[in-house]
Order: sequence, then structure tokens, then C-alpha cells
Amino acid sequence: MDLQFTPEEQAFRAEVRAFLQEQLPAALAAKVKAGQRLTRADQEGWHAILNRKGWLAYHWPREHGGTGWSAVQKFIFDDECALAGGPRLVPFGLSMLGPVLIKYGNEAQKKHWLPRILNGDDWWCQGYSEPGAGSDLASLKTTAVRVTDETGDHYVVNGQKTWTTQGQHANMMFCLVRTNREVKAQSGISFVLIDMNQPGVEVRPIRTLDGDREVNEVFLTDVKVPLENLVGEENKGWTYAKYLLTYERTGIAGVGFCVAALAKLKVIAAKVHKNGRPLNQDPLFAARMARVEIDLENMKTTNLRVIAAVAGGGVPGAESSMLKIRGTEIRQEILSLIRRAMGPYATPYIEEAQYEGYDEAPVGGIDEAATAAANYFNYRKLSIFGGSNEIQKNIISKMILGL
Repeated sequence: MDLQFTPEEQAFRAEVRAFLQEQLPAALAAKVKAGQRLTRADQEGWHAILNRKGWLAYHWPREHGGTGWSAVQKFIFDDECALAGGPRLVPFGLSMLGPVLIKYGNEAQKKHWLPRILNGDDWWCQGYSEPGAGSDLASLKTTAVRVTDETGDHYVVNGQKTWTTQGQHANMMFCLVRTNREVKAQSGISFVLIDMNQPGVEVRPIRTLDGDREVNEVFLTDVKVPLENLVGEENKGWTYAKYLLTYERTGIAGVGFCVAALAKLKVIAAKVHKNGRPLNQDPLFAARMARVEIDLENMKTTNLRVIAAVAGGGVPGAESSMLKIRGTEIRQEILSLIRRAMGPYATPYIEEAQYEGYDEAPVGGIDEAATAAANYFNYRKLSIFGGSNEIQKNIISKMILGL
């Protein structure tokens, strides 16, 4: 079962495949397929390759450096990149801040920041979640007070952000701050851009179970933010935050990565034997594989509908929440089946296997076994970040069912 494409779309798929074969570094693709950790240089290198080709900001309008691709072309590109082992692009500047600036930023902000996102001059992180304000984001407490001193007019920001993904690399943060405490929570929030390389900004790592520091805490103490770094209007930041989150949630669905993970699962299930025959011939396991593949095909169609709906500048609505829920559930189910297929060989946690250069004999003769447990546990986060799946169900019930 698969989607049908026109001859023109098939030709575009062939073009993408040829580009990936020529330009995607083999060592980088191997790391992605093995589930190993990527370095900052890995991610910046792939970003630069796509930018040189003009295929980086394929979801931006053409006038700002986008491609003008159709919804189907965007779908094909994501699909082929994932299957080839292309890394997930760092989304914070490209897929989150960029669309917000294009829709709500002033001309000076677009002229300054958008080219820098494309060129990789800035590494952005997201200052949304706080201790006590995760899915209940509107309760955030980080404050921004407008002051005038000898240096001029600016905001002074104080507070704490958490779960700041890749904040250890960032030189810039787009941040939600409270600028009015006298109105209801959602009405007193502003959206500002903060230079991370200044006094008062402290980044502390949060070590995850696999020893990585992918996420961080960020402490902001009397941090100065120029007035020109306010995006849109003061106290209107909740509108911009919601707009950004619809793009984040749509991306979290990760259709292409689900397709690649399913392909890996099929290889493993054909390789591993149970009771003298391949695991993919076991009725119960084969039924679970079939179920998740059917769910994935359905999600592909929904994903295309959402992409097509926003192609003209629209905003994904509750559909982005639907994609986020189903996409994360499907991806977690596939990773669970991969781990289950390996049985006891997936049990050992081998930290060295997370890094390039690991060349020990495959655990139990299965190449993917060394990273299976780490990837399974790491991606339990998918149903939490970007707004937990429980919160997404509340959004759907309110926006679609009117409950």
C-alpha cells in the first residue's frame, strides 16, 4: 500500500534521490541509520549542503529563500531524506522562528534574521518551557520589564527556562516572557529574541539517562534585550507562540522518519528467527507490524492534507495536534517493535556505540542492537515535548468538537 504520484512527481523523486546519493556524506548517513549521536559539525554541514542547493527552507515562501515546492514535493523530499539517512534539520531557527518572523516580524527583522538562519550564522534555541510551566505554558513566570537607562530603552529579563534542547550550542534564543501581570495569563506574554552570549545568561546541562546533554536549563538574570528584538506587539506573544507550536507539532510527527524506522524494522524482523523461522512470519508480531504500517499510511495522507492546506500561507490548526499524537505513537510503536524483535540482545546499554568509530562485533549478530535500548528510551519523550499528547487531545476536543 502506498501513495500514488504523477510522472512529474516521480521525476522529482528521482532528482532528490540523485542529489542525496551525490551530496549526502556516506559517513553521516551511516551514523543516522545506526542511531548514533550527531555532532554540531554534522548538523551544520548538512544544513550548509542543503542551503547551497537552495533546498533548505523548502517550507518558506519563495521571496524569502524558499523553494516554491508543492505539498507533494515537500512530502517526497522528507520521505527520501529519511530513507537515505539524512539528519533531521535543527528546527528552531528554520522551522519555528523563521515562519513566525515571516508572518509577524517587521521588515527590518526579516531582512536581518532570515538570511542568517539560512546561512547558519546563528544557532537558535527555544525559550518556552519553565519549571511548572510546560504543557501549561501560559503560566510562565519569566519576566521582561521595560526600562530606560544610560544605554537607552530596553527590556530586562529575569527567569528560568528548562528543557532547552541544544541550548549548549545556541548563541540566540527566541523566548516567551511575561510583560504584563495585570491581565489574564495569555494576554500578558511577549515574544523576544535574546542574545545568549551576554552577561546574565547561564546554561546548565540536564543529563539524560544515556549520558547526553541534549537538554538544558537556562537561567536569565538581568538580561538586556533591545526593543527592536520584540517580535510583533508587546503582550501579543501568545498568538505568535501558538502559531509556532503548530509548525513544531506538525514536524514532530516525523512521517519520513517513521517510514525509515519501519524499513529498519522489516529488515530486523526478517533477520531474527523465532521457533526456527523469521520473526516476520510469527502471526502476532506480523499483525503488530501490519497494524503500524496501516496507521503510517493513513498518517501520510493526513500529513499531505495539512501541508497542502498551509501551502498558501494558512496556519495548521487542530490537524497539527492530530499529527503530533499519531506520529509520536506510531514512531514509539515502531521503536518498541524493534527492541522487542531483538529480545535479550537489546538489553545491554553500550555507551560507546552511540559515537562514530564504534566497530565492535554486532551484539548477537544484529548491527542495530547496540543502540536499540538507548534510542527506545530516548524517544519516549516524543509524546511529551511540543505539548504532551494529553494536552493535544484537549486541543482537538475544543477546536473540532467544541467541548
